[in-house]
Amino acid sequence: MPERMDPRGLLSAHAVRAAANAIYARAEANALDWWSVNPDALPACADYVAAVIRKRYPTLNVHFHARWRHFIFAGRDLWAEIAATAQWKDRDARARSEFDLAITSVLLDAGAGGGWRYQDEATDISATRSEGLALASLRLFEWGGFSAEPLDPLRADAEALARFDAAALADAFQVSERNPLTGLGGRARLLNRLGQTIDVQPSLFALNDTPRPGGLYDALRARAHDNAVPAPIILELLLEGLGPIWENRPRLDGILLGDCWSVPELGYVPLHKLSQWLAYSLIEPLERAGLHVTEIDGLTGLAEYRNGGLFIDMDVLAPRDAADLTRAHNVSDPLVVTWRALTVALLDRIAPLVRERLGVTADQFPLARVLEGGTWAAGRAIAREKRADGGPPLLIHSDGTVF
Repeated sequence: MPERMDPRGLLSAHAVRAAANAIYARAEANALDWWSVNPDALPACADYVAAVIRKRYPTLNVHFHARWRHFIFAGRDLWAEIAATAQWKDRDARARSEFDLAITSVLLDAGAGGGWRYQDEATDISATRSEGLALASLRLFEWGGFSAEPLDPLRADAEALARFDAAALADAFQVSERNPLTGLGGRARLLNRLGQTIDVQPSLFALNDTPRPGGLYDALRARAHDNAVPAPIILELLLEGLGPIWENRPRLDGILLGDCWSVPELGYVPLHKLSQWLAYSLIEPLERAGLHVTEIDGLTGLAEYRNGGLFIDMDVLAPRDAADLTRAHNVSDPLVVTWRALTVALLDRIAPLVRERLGVTADQFPLARVLEGGTWAAGRAIAREKRADGGPPLLIHSDGTVF
């Protein structure tokens, strides 16, 4: 990998996959300083993932990996219940609202930590981790917490986001000394910067309304060709439009790189985990609005701790220094960056093995279904088998904006 690259060339799913494969090749050649890889353990890992998918989805009817799955509890689709009573004037208005919800909820989705829980008064559901963050953010959205229009609560706009503060987030997410949420201040600042960023980009966020995250729907519709939008284009537009929201991220030649990190001898390693998670989550609103999303496998697997933890816990990956599993690391550490990149590469390699065990094709079961069915759930399951708290095998200092 070159030490320096065109910064805009780092802002794509193709760049994520290329960097991941280059790092995997080094690991296979036993030339990576931080990790060793054992491809012989991958078939057993695929067996485990396939078994998890069959248990969770006996008919193999798996939705795409997306935020919308986290709004479903015990068969109740809470967003569908809210949407059924909404009074949008047309499907475009619904799509903008769903973009608003998906963007704000995903940006609040970075790891909650093991000590936080959300208790939903309306349903008496108690949830932790990603599901708890999803439920808390859904209720905050439903109540109009991101809207500057009292008569239009199911929206987010620049004005309300820019003034949102940590105290309001703590109140909505039931945070206290006994119920701590990792990275509370970082999450609130991220929403503030989201509001500020969309306010100054009317061409992306205010084509048919006041500046709001959902304005990105109109920008994507304008870029559709024959009513089709390639999934990688969703990601590229997100990276273009939301680059300034990320705090303390690398910058190259004046371009903000987001979830992209410099590693000695490897150069910049793009990962774009939350942005890709968001791109997956925008597919369904686009299709409900009548657009066709293509090239979904052009996106990559997600470089996060459940997928990455799966490969460590199943002995596909091992740190060169075993003591690295006993101490905490920063997200910018080469150990963490290369682990995440190896995760992306391994997800591409395990997907066909999982399909083979399930007897399905790539068209029937794209990567978005392997992730949902899937590697993310398997990573959580094996973590619970290995550790009493169900936490990941690698400890990360989180600021609430990466994991």
